[in-house]
Amino acid sequence: MATRHTRIVERALTRLKLRQLRLLVAVGQHGNIQSAARDLGISQPAATKMIQDLELDFEVKLFDRTNRGVVPTVFGESLIRHGKLIFAQVSNAAQELDDLNEGNSGRVIVGTLLAASPALLPVAVERLLKERPKVAIKIVEGTNEVLMPALLSGEIDMVVGRLPSHRHRTRITQEKFFDERVVAVVGPDHPLAGQRGIGFDQLIAYGWILPPAETTLRRQTDQYFIRQDQYVPMLAIESVSYLANRALLRSHDFVGLMPAQVAALDIERGLLAQLDWTVPFGASPVGVSYRGDESLSPAGAALLHQLRRAGRQVEGTDADV
Repeated sequence: MATRHTRIVERALTRLKLRQLRLLVAVGQHGNIQSAARDLGISQPAATKMIQDLELDFEVKLFDRTNRGVVPTVFGESLIRHGKLIFAQVSNAAQELDDLNEGNSGRVIVGTLLAASPALLPVAVERLLKERPKVAIKIVEGTNEVLMPALLSGEIDMVVGRLPSHRHRTRITQEKFFDERVVAVVGPDHPLAGQRGIGFDQLIAYGWILPPAETTLRRQTDQYFIRQDQYVPMLAIESVSYLANRALLRSHDFVGLMPAQVAALDIERGLLAQLDWTVPFGASPVGVSYRGDESLSPAGAALLHQLRRAGRQVEGTDADV
């Protein structure tokens, strides 16, 4: 006797149409069947019937009806997410075929967090371009809170940087390259630049440049401040822009927190100064997150290979550099 799972898979393989999934995604976006039907150029009764057929085939209720429209159930949210992923994969397949037709050697979209920007990703991209000169590469910068949903929906192929917390790990593959520590940096003319044995009590008089509130590093910073007699900075600027942060540190007596690899080159050049204060939080693994080997195009797999090599180089364990 066929199991429920087997029945649903069989129906999906023989009866499911992309048009149904397009409608499902559109209803989720609009919260209204009539508007979604208009987008697809079909009548509302036809759209309602298509949703009902999906509910029968998958044996779940996909939407709850309210006085303001329809709201996806947990089953509806799950199927919408998978529908978006299917459409992203179809788009990626079409793009890859187009690239091959034009003589290009593939395309890869990579999300980057601050910790990957100065060395890890540029080194990997440089090596990939030597191997595949015509590969098309798109780099999207952001935080984990922005990039991880894009990864899960198939809009980007991988995310490079500080690895996300456990809430994403059930649906993605993570590879750690090295551990990254956080350092406190200031402009070269800051009153504390060059001083030895600095304590936190010497930092409280200055403003801070902090990562956005939704990031792990910011939460760790806030928790540390609370433990320091409920310390609240006299001025705090939230920014994920490295260029803006560097300019502000050089023109004001701010204190900034940065991954050590990110600040290293500017410290070496004298554009920033590292404070002689050991940041007691923020150490984090740096690596790559992706949806599994089967999700990667040949270009994506090639970039992953070069990221692994670059990660070993940063960690100091790669003899082939």
